[in-house]
Amino acid sequence: MSATSHQKRDDLLTALALTELSVHYEQANPELANRAWQLAADRLIEYDIQPSEIAAELEIGESLPPGEWHR
Repeated sequence: MSATSHQKRDDLLTALALTELSVHYEQANPELANRAWQLAADRLIEYDIQPSEIAAELEIGESLPPGEWHR
């Protein structure tokens, strides 16, 4: 795997974790959840990937139900 591939995978893993955090903390801490969502989106823009496509890009099972991907 090239350095570029590693960087993309790292960015997608980070975006996935931030998206999960955003969903799980939306009620408890909306400000934190919103910031996590924005950070995730920033990483995805570079690769032109939607949050719902992260799992497929990483070749893993879906972590969030499809209805949870949209804000």
